Amino acid sequence: MPSRSHPTQRQRRLGAELRKLREAAGMTAEEAGAVVNIKAYQVSHLEAGRVGITPNRLRTLACNYGCSDEELVEALVAMADERDKDWWEEYRGLLPPGYLDIAELEQSSRRMQTSSSVHIPGLLQTEDHARVIFEEAVSPLPAQELDIRIEHRMRRQAVLDRKNPPQFEAIIHEAALRMQFGGREVARAQLQHLLRVSEREHVRLLVLPFTAGSFPGAGQTVFYAYGAVPQLDTVQLDSTHTTIFLSTDLQLENYRRLLERTERKCLSTEASRELIHTIAKEL
Repeated sequence: MPSRSHPTQRQRRLGAELRKLREAAGMTAEEAGAVVNIKAYQVSHLEAGRVGITPNRLRTLACNYGCSDEELVEALVAMADERDKDWWEEYRGLLPPGYLDIAELEQSSRRMQTSSSVHIPGLLQTEDHARVIFEEAVSPLPAQELDIRIEHRMRRQAVLDRKNPPQFEAIIHEAALRMQFGGREVARAQLQHLLRVSEREHVRLLVLPFTAGSFPGAGQTVFYAYGAVPQLDTVQLDSTHTTIFLSTDLQLENYRRLLERTERKCLSTEASRELIHTIAKEL
């Protein structure tokens, strides 16, 4: 397969998982390459996500690595399938790669959790709210790029409207609900949108009230995506200049605990809706 100069997060993750299996088996890259008739440097490129792999070769490697977890192997095969390009590929070269990686991660998740203390989660933002957020970027965006980012964010939300959507749980701090981004009308419309979305069976919205006091994570925005199998879960964190993806066993366990601890401090779903309704009325 042709070499990639800029592998996606999904491609890098596939390579990393294959490397973990090889190392667990105690095999060198040269030994692994001999199994599928490729050179050691090609194995290194594969594990870095710079080249792809066919389903047959992947299964052969997994077999020789002694991996008996059929669900994991088939999930890796699905990750390796690149025959279909989805809608986010239309934005390649127009947006930073991290934006496309997030969309792809959401699309492939069976369940999603997020916790935010200042912003409304992107999958729940109205277009007007999103526009205000992007207008306040550290480096002001040209009008055309601003529109592209807003369009991309709105298209991401279709994942919640599709047939058999993933379960989505959003923990939102009361502070984020009271932020008047765009003024009272925009803020009120955003809260009303939250109430409508929270009525969907696959969406669970929890509010962390001011009265909860301190909470885990020091206000960090966290997005936890559950993969096809637990080994393929991913944590995504935002920063000013880049998008961070975490996937080691320890990192995943730490953020699962963080979300569990945060959830215990939240209001019930019904009480959360009542507080959102009250804040909207006050605007």
